[in-house]
Amino acid sequence: MLGLENETAPSDREARKFDEKIIKSFMRGFGKTMILWMISKEKIHGYEIMRRLEKFYSLEGAHCRIKPPGPSVVYPVLHDLEKKGLIKGSWEMHGEKRVKYYEITPLGEATIDRIRDIMEKHVSKIWEDFWRDIFPSERDGEGEE
Repeated sequence: MLGLENETAPSDREARKFDEKIIKSFMRGFGKTMILWMISKEKIHGYEIMRRLEKFYSLEGAHCRIKPPGPSVVYPVLHDLEKKGLIKGSWEMHGEKRVKYYEITPLGEATIDRIRDIMEKHVSKIWEDFWRDIFPSERDGEGEE
């Protein structure tokens, strides 16, 4: 043979662990951009951002658990975006608590516009191919009557 007889396929457990790494990597890659995009849609506070990210990261039916980013991840991202002038924060009263709300700045809007432009002009075709392949029902017209 070709020397493959000594190689063994990964166990189901090993395969699932690798799947989890790939999915986590994919999801993490969108963190900063996703947060900036959320803020571009409306004035929002950090806890609400975490709540929405939790929905984004919850993959019902997936065999891996992806921990959504918590305060130790989200707040440093917010501080970094604020320091770079992409968002600005302002303290407001929310009931009895002071809460810092974030909103996009003109520089942040320009960044979002550049991201959209890059996606449309340079990335959209590969994404279309990727999603069409990942979700074959859309490609094959399944579900159409």
